[in-house]
Amino acid sequence: MQSMSDYYSAVQLRADRWSALREKLELLHREPEGKRVKSVHAEAGILFESLAVIERYWAFPGVAAFEHMRRQFETGHMAELVFAVRRATRALTTGAYRRRLIPLDRDGFDEDHDEEALLPPEARALTKPYFEVMIVDDVNEHQERWLKANMTSMRRSEDAFIYEPVVVPSLKDALIGVLFNHNIQAIVVRPGLRMESDVDLPILTRYLNRAGGEETIEDIPPEDYGPELCRLIGRVRPELDAYLVTDRSVEDIAGLDLGICRRVFYNQEDFMELHLNILRGVQARYKTPFFTALKEYSKQPTGVFHAMPISRGKSITRSHWIQDMGAFYGPNIFLAETSATSGGLDSLLEPHGPIKEAQELAARAFGAKQTFFATNGTSTCNKIVVQALVRPGDIVLVDRDCHKSHHYGMVLAGAQVRYLDSYPLNEYSMYGAVPLHEIKHQLLKLKAAGKLGQVRMLLLTNCTFDGIVYNVERVMEECLAIKPDLIFLWDEAWFAFARFGPTYRQRTGMHAAGVLRERLKSEAHAKAYAKQTEKLKDADEATLLKTRLLPPPNARVRVYTTQSTHKTLTSLRQGSMIHVNDQDFKGEVEASFHEAYMTHTSTSPNYQIIASLDVGRRQVELEGFEFVQRQVEAAMSMRRAISTHPLLQKYFKVLTAGDMIPDDFRESGVESYYDPEQGWTDIWNCWEKDEFVLDATRVTLAVGGTGWDGDTFKTDVLMDKYGIQINKTSRNTVLFMTNIGTTRSSVAYLIEVLVEIAKELDDRLDDASKMERLAFERRVKNLMQDLPPLPDFSYFHRAFCADAATGEGDIRTPFFLAYDENNCDYLELDGGIEAQMEKGREVVSASFIIPYPPGFPILVPGQVVSREILAFMRALDVSEIHGYRADLGLRVFTEEALAQQTKKLATAAE
Repeated sequence: MQSMSDYYSAVQLRADRWSALREKLELLHREPEGKRVKSVHAEAGILFESLAVIERYWAFPGVAAFEHMRRQFETGHMAELVFAVRRATRALTTGAYRRRLIPLDRDGFDEDHDEEALLPPEARALTKPYFEVMIVDDVNEHQERWLKANMTSMRRSEDAFIYEPVVVPSLKDALIGVLFNHNIQAIVVRPGLRMESDVDLPILTRYLNRAGGEETIEDIPPEDYGPELCRLIGRVRPELDAYLVTDRSVEDIAGLDLGICRRVFYNQEDFMELHLNILRGVQARYKTPFFTALKEYSKQPTGVFHAMPISRGKSITRSHWIQDMGAFYGPNIFLAETSATSGGLDSLLEPHGPIKEAQELAARAFGAKQTFFATNGTSTCNKIVVQALVRPGDIVLVDRDCHKSHHYGMVLAGAQVRYLDSYPLNEYSMYGAVPLHEIKHQLLKLKAAGKLGQVRMLLLTNCTFDGIVYNVERVMEECLAIKPDLIFLWDEAWFAFARFGPTYRQRTGMHAAGVLRERLKSEAHAKAYAKQTEKLKDADEATLLKTRLLPPPNARVRVYTTQSTHKTLTSLRQGSMIHVNDQDFKGEVEASFHEAYMTHTSTSPNYQIIASLDVGRRQVELEGFEFVQRQVEAAMSMRRAISTHPLLQKYFKVLTAGDMIPDDFRESGVESYYDPEQGWTDIWNCWEKDEFVLDATRVTLAVGGTGWDGDTFKTDVLMDKYGIQINKTSRNTVLFMTNIGTTRSSVAYLIEVLVEIAKELDDRLDDASKMERLAFERRVKNLMQDLPPLPDFSYFHRAFCADAATGEGDIRTPFFLAYDENNCDYLELDGGIEAQMEKGREVVSASFIIPYPPGFPILVPGQVVSREILAFMRALDVSEIHGYRADLGLRVFTEEALAQQTKKLATAAE
């Protein structure tokens, strides 16, 4: 039996404990006598003990039913116990308890209505959604039954949802409960709660840390337990609704931060009013204005006289040759296909109805002030934000290995680009992220040169494709200390899910923006800033780089995040969002943002994509917490299984935080999230403190030990042989990304495949000749040791860089200069370029050169080709390099074109 410390989340721990208990009890029932009985009985007793800690936080099967099972176990009523445990386990596994009453005794059992699996999906979809309400009050058993009875008696046939109450006695139990139990959608906090829990286990301390930690909680005075609980729950699960029942005065409550509290009841036991408020609160999250409008539109009889033959499915149903398309997709998708913006629908370009409301609900869900939908991907979102905010000549600090859409956005905006280099991971042929030291250094250099006024934006990728996550709050805090009006664009294309996990949320752009806005208003911050300003008076750059700088209280928080919703949450492909928390948006940006949005957004957006964004938002507000927990659990299970399997260790290695983040950036000292002896590390501490952390949902596997490079392993082995799809590889790694749809079965299949591959390698090497073994060892050495160093950004040629000291460059001019073929030439990679370099020529790229992998430009227009970049390009063994023609070579500017452009730049400067 696995230790509790082997589980990252309580969800899987609970499921496995129930399954294990069922197996042990069935064995005892089948074999009441024998050698194993004593040990199996002891193991079952331990399982009962461990489940007793957990079951108090769930409504099904409930504490009373569970304790009844325990008594059956202790008194030896094995037949009845096995029946009850089997029923409970099955209901928990299938979720049947959410749809109907599950009797746990034979008297209430109806075999004819037990096979829920026989229900078609349509019938299951018509059942009322189920959730649980946590009541926090220190009551005795009789009072608890009274509370539950009063709550359940309020149910009405017309209610849209059905819920079950679960009662816990203390503030700590409530915090643990909302982190354990994903079914909880509302909390009723009554005045009788106490502080301490009766439970004392290390795993529970891990959960309490996410709500502020033991020390913070212990400081709360008893009279504030209720209001403070609402605030603390809001920190870890802000999507929930809380209702406070209090006997304190209105004046006392009005001055407190009530967090997620939706309503305060004063000395009332009006259960109907409470019941209606609970349903109304859940309905506010369940609501999908545009999806509902589109469904209603699809039911209307209409005459179609606009430019969409496929609308209402007419061009398909009338066809003799494409009926298979209609059969494949079904009728609804075509009934809902239209270019109309009336009839209850709305315009994405000028939303005033259900699309506008859907965007407002998304802003609430993701913690933004404004949210905008996009139906053609985050590439377009990035260009919209850049065009809206960056003016020609503005200096933008850009993560050099960011997505190519940002680089093209810089071309469109006419920005002066200062590229920032990420730390390299040479042994795995990938980059990490940009150290804060480097960002501050460049800002201070620009300040010393008198150019800070030109600096407009810092653009970073969070998290990176490989899972490196910034300390977003600290980056913004220290950058604002140098430039108080700096705008931040965080590309969170792969991080949309992070909002709905307590650990992850703190490192999202929108959450950090909200925290900073509140902090800058506080008197404590004003005092700390004044003290630091005095201390750092006349400080040199070295001192400033070593100091954690504080922003001035009047700094402007201006934050944008772009999000590929379709990549990590439920949405049709290309469904994306732009989230905004900009204090100057209304006054300065709104008009230009609207123009940029109009520039890049199609006048014929896909309504199905918009509807999927609306539904995806509903899902994460109601069950995002559960799904993200399951996602992280799946990834952690994968890490543990590969790391501890003796055969897999011979050929594969799961890269840990210690492998992907240098020691200097890990203040916590945590190197791995899992240790075979100690179990899971509590990662809250490192996510709170470290400069960079590793997103555990991305599992980077070093495969060089197999003798295959990453691309071959992906295509020839995983895809062609086993049907396993992945996105990203490096020279010697492959990346497995889990998501909210990843199942335990998928993880199990992957482990089976890797074991099979390892066994085949073992067999092949056992039968190999001496020369074949030597060849294999050389391939491994070539992949794992003889790796070319990753090149840094070189520099812009002086024709496109007005100030070599600060290094920002104009990529718009060379981009369009290359349109004229007379300005360009081709030089062969082997021989031609190096020969020119030997003659002293600065070879300058005329285009973006983007190899896949790594998938970002290693050269941009106007950049000088360095010997390091040249060596890296020669060492690349990938088949796809955008911008490079193997038959001609590298496209570069002629010396004449560069001379003319240099002269133009000098003249303009004069």
